[in-house]
Amino acid sequence: MKRQIVIGDVHGCMDALARLLDQVGFDPNTDRLRFVGDLVNRGGQSLEVLRFVSGLGESAESVLGNHDLALLRYAHQKPRQRKKNPEFDSILKADDGEALLDWLRTRPLFWKNNTHRLAVVHAGIDPRWDVAMTKARADELAHALTTEPGEFFKHMFGNRPRRWRPHQPHFKRLRAITNVFTRMRFCDASGRLELDAKGDPNKPPKGFLPWWMHRHPEWKDWTVVFGHWSVLGLMEKKRVVCLDSGCAWGGSLSALVSDPDNKQRRIVSVPADP
Repeated sequence: MKRQIVIGDVHGCMDALARLLDQVGFDPNTDRLRFVGDLVNRGGQSLEVLRFVSGLGESAESVLGNHDLALLRYAHQKPRQRKKNPEFDSILKADDGEALLDWLRTRPLFWKNNTHRLAVVHAGIDPRWDVAMTKARADELAHALTTEPGEFFKHMFGNRPRRWRPHQPHFKRLRAITNVFTRMRFCDASGRLELDAKGDPNKPPKGFLPWWMHRHPEWKDWTVVFGHWSVLGLMEKKRVVCLDSGCAWGGSLSALVSDPDNKQRRIVSVPADP
């Protein structure tokens, strides 16, 4: 069985990613990389990161993060509508830019491995969703990204509705799903999100808790790995792991290495700057 190496928010930090892969001894023939999303933006090497990860083929997979979606939305906007982002522009202007965007657009919002009982999302999972529901909601959003991206991006941003409901109007439901997978940090047991709070998980807004405190019971035997929460930083619990150790902010880039041969897992980190 292959090692599963889950990597935190890269944010365009290709040099740090190369050092991390060297540190864990990554072999594309025997290992599989799984990224928690936010491959791009802030680190200055987003084009290089997309080229590298997409070039690994079946050896790598990444779920989509909010910055990845921001890049895809940026590419759909007319130039005069964009708030200029030089890092995104370097991708759009590259000879292989369109191919890289096509690759990114087809990434999932949720990845799981039933054998390892391992799941990866960028931000979190609605407490009402079991494994099958989580996969169905991710597939629904992925379908919209490939079949109606222009309309989806027009409606993507916004804090309302505060929670997902099955019978919401189409784009409101898609926005709620987007916020769960790519933006959530705090929620309540009913799935209501608090999207303004980004701080200490030990000091949640009144009526809310960190999202993993409300997980559906079916997740009790799974390890869920996520990123997105740089204030939380590196956190390893038995069934939930956060790998956003703040590489884009001068912190570190981290990986969870799951080795099925010896039934062990470990976290490996490298500093953002050597």
